[in-house]
Amino acid sequence: MNDPTPPTTPGTIPAAEFHRVQQSPEFSNLRKTFRSFAFPMTAVFLIWYFAYILASIFAKELMMTKVIGDMTVGLLFGIGQFVSTFLITWLYIRYSNKKVDPIAQEIREDLEGSIR
Repeated sequence: MNDPTPPTTPGTIPAAEFHRVQQSPEFSNLRKTFRSFAFPMTAVFLIWYFAYILASIFAKELMMTKVIGDMTVGLLFGIGQFVSTFLITWLYIRYSNKKVDPIAQEIREDLEGSIR
C-alpha cells in the first residue's frame, strides 16, 4: 500500500532516471567536454574585457592615440570587444555542434528511452 515511488504523469521521466544519468560516466564526460571550452574561453574574454576597462582608466593617453583620421586606439579596442564576442559565439557554436551536442543527444535518447 505504501509505494515510495511518487506517481508520474505519462511521458515524464522519473527523477531516479535523472539521478542515474547524472552519476553516469557519459554525463561526466559531457560536463568535462563543455567545461574544457567554456571555462578557458570565459577567462580569456574576461581578461580581454578588463584590459579594455583598465586601459580606459589608467592608459588614457594610449586610448586617445589617433590611428587613422579621428579613429583612436580606444575606439578600435571597443569595436574589438564586439568582434571578439561574435567570434567567441561562433567558436562556441562550432565546438558545441561537434563535441557537446553528440554526447548530449546520446544522454537524451537514453533518458527518453527510459519512459517507453
